Amino acid sequence: MLATFTRPQWEAAGPTDLSDALERGEIVHFPECHIDLPSEEDLRFLRDEVAKHMTKKNISYYHAAGRLTGLGADADASERTRRILVEHRARVDAFLRRVMPDFTRDWEVGTTSIRPLQERGRDLSAHASNERVHVDAGAFGATHGDRILRFFVNYNPVEERVWVTKGAFPELYRRYGETARVAPGSRPEGSLDPGIAGRAWSGFLGGAAGLGVRMAKMIDTSPYDRVMRRFHNWMKDTPEFQDTPEGHQEFSFAPFSAWMVLTDQLSHACLSGQHALVDTFVIPLENCRLKELAPYYVLRRSPREVPAGA
Repeated sequence: MLATFTRPQWEAAGPTDLSDALERGEIVHFPECHIDLPSEEDLRFLRDEVAKHMTKKNISYYHAAGRLTGLGADADASERTRRILVEHRARVDAFLRRVMPDFTRDWEVGTTSIRPLQERGRDLSAHASNERVHVDAGAFGATHGDRILRFFVNYNPVEERVWVTKGAFPELYRRYGETARVAPGSRPEGSLDPGIAGRAWSGFLGGAAGLGVRMAKMIDTSPYDRVMRRFHNWMKDTPEFQDTPEGHQEFSFAPFSAWMVLTDQLSHACLSGQHALVDTFVIPLENCRLKELAPYYVLRRSPREVPAGA
């Protein structure tokens, strides 16, 4: 479940070694972050100042829209935050393109977020809580089956960030697909095919976004994305799932370490930790080599057709 790459290991890795691990539902872990982080002065600013002005769950910069959300600070602090996030994303972008050139081809750059609050014990709704195990559904809009890649850095100088998982998507679907009403025959959507009208609507929103209509894609949807949202919500809303020891594994990420995961593939929750940078990218499904493991194709089968350990 944890694929660790030291610098010599990732430098010697082939162009698909890291992405194949991601597609299998593994966490690709870098014990030392292999990109330059913001300056110590900027990190202190992120730790000490931005949380005072949060207005949402996270502070996020939407690169395509050029929009910073979740921060109610003055113009100088907002601009400094924006600059830090833009510069950080550029370094993450360059690193990931270097180690996974085929996987990152034609990807969509999403958000760079700051998570400056302690995750343990936050007063959030069940659906918003990071402490409840889930798979991600959507990333700043519909994905239509494309993959959600997130790259994390723990910039807390002293505290680990603790994660838990209950397994990868195929196994969770095999166990819970019927109960959660996401399997064929039990889900309201029926087919995952969006149909002519659905494709036309998505095309219109994509075109509007391309013409500069900010956040147009945020209202996009598809049968696939609605099914994934139902599974996400079912996981977070179901105490029996949250409490089961089946598949339960915990991982701790040290200060100034980094890790990445396909968050639509691996169930996850953050039990504790404060101060993380998170970059989100949408990977075209066609870039995947292990397509049979991708949720889009798993959801087309009956849970009984998914072998254990897939």
